[in-house]
Amino acid sequence: MPRLEYKIALITGAARGIGAAIATAFVAEGAHVDLSDLAGSGGERRAAALGPNAHWLELDVRDEDHWQRAMMTVLDQAGRLDVLVNNAGITGFEDGAPQDPEHASLDAWRAVMTTNLDGVFLGCRHAIRAMRAGGGTGAIINLSSRSGQVGIAGAAAYAASKAGVRNHSKTVALYCAEQGLAIRCNSLHPGAILTPMWDAVLGEGPEREANLAAFAQDTPLRRFGTSEEVAAVAVMLASDECTYMTGAELTIDGGLLAGSAAAPSGN
Repeated sequence: MPRLEYKIALITGAARGIGAAIATAFVAEGAHVDLSDLAGSGGERRAAALGPNAHWLELDVRDEDHWQRAMMTVLDQAGRLDVLVNNAGITGFEDGAPQDPEHASLDAWRAVMTTNLDGVFLGCRHAIRAMRAGGGTGAIINLSSRSGQVGIAGAAAYAASKAGVRNHSKTVALYCAEQGLAIRCNSLHPGAILTPMWDAVLGEGPEREANLAAFAQDTPLRRFGTSEEVAAVAVMLASDECTYMTGAELTIDGGLLAGSAAAPSGN
């Protein structure tokens, strides 16, 4: 039996990258998936490509009215919500503005926080309400980052926002348990996963290849991770295999936070 058969899932930021990979994996495991993203992001085409068990929802995670409409649509169509994946996020590098703690503007800081942290707060709040109405069971999966576990000098807002996601996930887990709800909340912490989000950092042409090699060299497994590797862990968390796991954080970073690894000698 597919691991997510009959489950109803909503995934934010699902037009590309990790969100798209999670949507693809969920559909393959039998879930009915609502892919959400901003208008014009390509999410509608992505949903169409995944077949009849995938549907498109326009959702700006920063806007509570959007969340209310999205949840109403899911509940009207399916009657319940089983899984929410809060994946939508930005780095702040998209417009080339400085992101270090000395030179980042307050507007730049707020833009990252509004998407990455406010969006997760709103998603969790509305998912709890929808899951409570559907019987009080479900799984919330929040995408944090390795950057939420360590400081990142050149990405102050991004690191702080992902640290907030990490902590809020634990708060949601505790709250749901206190309420007697079987709603689990866990966070995923990807490291260097090769997605379009990295384009602004890696550059193009020879510069991109040099940057790819440099970043990979710092990772014990000596490579970037893939969106599919993150999606595999999300499937596990969404499934009924993990009903005793809540408030946990799972790191997917090629061993980066474990320390350093000696390069193979070749002998």
